Amino acid sequence: MNELELRQRIAKGENFHTEFKKQIVDNNDLVKYIVSFANTDGGELIIDVSDDFSIIGIDDIDEIMRKVDSIAFDRCEPPVTVVQETVSIEEKTVLIVHIPKGAQRPYRTKSGQFYIRSSNRCRQASREELLRIFQAAQSVFYDELSLYTATQADLHLDFFLEFVRMYLNIDIRIDETKRILKNFHLITEKNIPTVTGMVFFGRDPQRYLPQCRIVCLFIRGDDLSVPPSDRKDVRGRIPEMIEFVQRFLNLYLVEEHIIKGFEPETMYEIPEIALREAVINAIAHRDYTIMAPIRIIVYINRVEIRTPGKLPNSVTIESMKVGGSHVLRNPTVYNLLSKMKMVTDSGSGVIRMIRSVKEHSDKDILFKETDGEFIVTLPRKSG
Repeated sequence: MNELELRQRIAKGENFHTEFKKQIVDNNDLVKYIVSFANTDGGELIIDVSDDFSIIGIDDIDEIMRKVDSIAFDRCEPPVTVVQETVSIEEKTVLIVHIPKGAQRPYRTKSGQFYIRSSNRCRQASREELLRIFQAAQSVFYDELSLYTATQADLHLDFFLEFVRMYLNIDIRIDETKRILKNFHLITEKNIPTVTGMVFFGRDPQRYLPQCRIVCLFIRGDDLSVPPSDRKDVRGRIPEMIEFVQRFLNLYLVEEHIIKGFEPETMYEIPEIALREAVINAIAHRDYTIMAPIRIIVYINRVEIRTPGKLPNSVTIESMKVGGSHVLRNPTVYNLLSKMKMVTDSGSGVIRMIRSVKEHSDKDILFKETDGEFIVTLPRKSG
């Protein structure tokens, strides 16, 4: 970083990737900033610049650099590798500590605290945020975690036995039920339901996982400023929710009757294969640690499917559109959907979505990622 780049960085002030610090006085203060950047998206710690953007300058630069290296190595668990550089500005020396997004997340301080970067400050991670970091690092999959307040009695075993008969084509004895449930990661070794067990076979899934629901809206307009004409809060097990959403969408999308041979065939202005793929992808890949529902909004010109959470690690919109990425956030949920023939393991579903809409209406599906949501927009043929 040269002097001009540093001045521009200072002029922008502190932000998600930048923190100003005066001379290092408190080692505990410095370690939490290093941990927070490593746990989030990386960033730069700029020493010696004050919060009012004034440049103070470092007298003994070698001593400060040794201290930073020592703190990053000895007081972070696991150790964080940082890169330091100095820049001279106004005849004063400023130290820039480059902290990369950690490859061994989550990181914590020697005393056991986990910190993350939030806006222009660092703070301790909440339980849900910590789970999200573990999940992003693939240290744990949230859909396999135990619901400790639930018991096996909260699962509807008749639905599970029907699932096994219908999709696995086997009959199991009652005394084999627990073994099969454990094999599918639906209960733990202590017979406690997992997240997947509850969302697929729970008697009342939303009692334990209130975020596992879908809000369906029909709006006679093209943005959220128009009050919805219809709203449904869809609850229940995943297979039931998928069926309800399909009926809701069919209710508000225009039908087309096409004669094939001697029989009329009903088609909708958005191909059902595209709608179904988008809905099931939202359920399969949403971030269940976020306390928000999936939202499906039917506007006069499009359908939006808004899924809580960003794309999983290494997945980009471009790679997804060509089938180049197939990373599972919820592998156990995905496995059951695969057994039900609702998804494939080839990662070709998005390609089919794009192609079916293009062939039907000559329009393009739009994909967008925000801080907290992934949005799929399917254009209506009549819009």
